[in-house]
Amino acid sequence: MRKTLLAAGTAATLALGLAGCAGGSDAADGERPGSITLSLVPSVEGEDLAVALGPLTDYLSDGLGIEVEGVVATNYAATVEALGADQAQVIITDAGSLYHAIQQYDAELVLRDVRFGATSYASVAYTNAPEKYCDDEPVMSTYDASGIELSYCNGIEPGGASASGQGPAGVEKLAEADGAKVALQAATSPAGYQYPVVAMRDLGLDTDADIEQIPVEGNNNAVLAVANGDAEVGFAYWDARTTVAEEVPGIAEKAVAFAYTEMIPNGGVAVSNALPDDLVAELTTLLDDYADSSDEAASVMFDLVGLSDWTSETAEDEITRYGEILEQFAG
Repeated sequence: MRKTLLAAGTAATLALGLAGCAGGSDAADGERPGSITLSLVPSVEGEDLAVALGPLTDYLSDGLGIEVEGVVATNYAATVEALGADQAQVIITDAGSLYHAIQQYDAELVLRDVRFGATSYASVAYTNAPEKYCDDEPVMSTYDASGIELSYCNGIEPGGASASGQGPAGVEKLAEADGAKVALQAATSPAGYQYPVVAMRDLGLDTDADIEQIPVEGNNNAVLAVANGDAEVGFAYWDARTTVAEEVPGIAEKAVAFAYTEMIPNGGVAVSNALPDDLVAELTTLLDDYADSSDEAASVMFDLVGLSDWTSETAEDEITRYGEILEQFAG
């Protein structure tokens, strides 16, 4: 679900092809380079490169006193490839790509994405059979990002207060899914497949034989599968019920949250180990301060990147754990 800055595909491809000249040997020998390049992943079609990247790259160029170029990659893996080929010295990408950049190219993780005040999120297990999966009566807590009251059980949230979405919690109740229909998203989805499958396997369930997998596309459809009775349990990010609240009145009663998996990290920013330490420190501070630097910056962060901020509290252990889980599904 990580969203990044964007640009038109044609212009971006051309720019990426030219980016190899930016940042090269000067950075490698410890000198301050004359320019650096950021590699990003497009999230919306049809945007102009200069319009989309201009506010951020201009801000960084002014702050660093060197030219900062912005290019886009066709997918997250390409950001890692760009860094490894020295076509980019800074990548803004998803958690899995951060892990691979660190492992393969000794990249330095400098910032984590902040979304609605959090750098990570849980996968939520929803059910339409609370009598089976809940040890107590469901309670209502407020999901502050939308102001909607939603239902939770097994003590994963306090009743009558703001929900926090902190996992793991209530995970042991996933063992009750033996023999049940379970809505799962694509195998590449952390919240919709990977973390839930690992959690169930850790409890001794064979997720190929002990449950009936109901394939769905998207977090909203995972919730709808539970609300409509197509699956007894479904998994999506916290709290995906807000995406269907308008079309499904009473969603809190039709899909009760009963467990949280381990926390899934947001993406972030990594830099090449060839960049001088002083430049990395300045870049990190500038990006960390970007969202508060102007109204335009806040708009870029939220409207174009889907984030409210970056933070230098990187919690690299979460990225490492994410990599371990990814490796279970490699190939």
